[in-house]
Amino acid sequence: MASEMYFLIHSGIFRILPRPTRKRHPVHTSPIPSDLQPPVARAIVREVGLRDGLQSIATVVSTAHKIEWINAAYAAGQREIEVGSFVPARLLPQLADTAEVLAHAKTLPGLVASVLVPNIKGAERALEQGADLMIVPLSASHAHSLANLRKTPDEVVAEVARIRSLRDASGSRTLIEGGVGTAFGCTLQGEVAEREVLRLMQALLDAGADRVSLADTVGYADPAAVARLFGKARALVGDRLACAHFHDTRGMGLANVYAAWQAGITRFDACLAGIGGCPHAPGASGNVTTEDLVFMLERMGIATGIDVTALLALRQRVAGWLAGETLHGTLWQAGLPQNAAPAVLREASTA
Repeated sequence: MASEMYFLIHSGIFRILPRPTRKRHPVHTSPIPSDLQPPVARAIVREVGLRDGLQSIATVVSTAHKIEWINAAYAAGQREIEVGSFVPARLLPQLADTAEVLAHAKTLPGLVASVLVPNIKGAERALEQGADLMIVPLSASHAHSLANLRKTPDEVVAEVARIRSLRDASGSRTLIEGGVGTAFGCTLQGEVAEREVLRLMQALLDAGADRVSLADTVGYADPAAVARLFGKARALVGDRLACAHFHDTRGMGLANVYAAWQAGITRFDACLAGIGGCPHAPGASGNVTTEDLVFMLERMGIATGIDVTALLALRQRVAGWLAGETLHGTLWQAGLPQNAAPAVLREASTA
């Protein structure tokens, strides 16, 4: 190959030498200007197994193991974790150590540590302990609300107003999320009218909740119902509808997540190994399984920031702590596909 030539003067002698060639590195550029490229689709998966999952099973997991769970989930990339609930220990001994678990979670940079608070007493403890977010549950089913919280739905709304006043008086920056449960029906009451769900959701915001979420508490939802209700809810309150919580009681959990995603929801609750769920459906699957949900979203090209293989490894450890309990999920059974997986998953699964 001919080289370009240049003259070099050395000791008064003209010499013709080949010009040194520079190694050229290929430059990878997108044909679309960066300011015109569509943003990467992203979703947040909030782990609720440490609260919603553990409160539904008999096994009491030690504080040390809960902290180990949080550390591993954080290392896997999860940045929102519901670490427990401030309820009387006599009612839920599984969650008696919530304050200690929350204190540890607060040491992890960038982790949003949330707790469930059923009343103002729980909110007082959440504020004292510095929770980033407190979730106040409200059941849209009047019958379920009385059975579960011993309050009517509107009495819960009034409690949220008191919690907001308490929060503001304390100067705390803890967020308040009103969680509207039994949004798609109830085993005690049956049908729950959409207009009642929407009324209560708006009432929570009017009472002082910073944001709201909708939950299919007993696994009655289907994708069409999800699309319809979440579409109406988003039209009513916009981005203040911040999260969707589905159970996989009848095998439609992931389909319902997809329907909510299509309606504009980008944050989803899930439980590692699918623990928790509806106490009125013995033997049924519990909450949407974290590892299955993350895998589905990533396969769809929706970034979660979570390492699926790390979740599967954590699931194996948690399974050891929950010996004798029924676990759910399909990814752990089949494993990651070796040929059809996205490159990032394929490389991780063979590492």
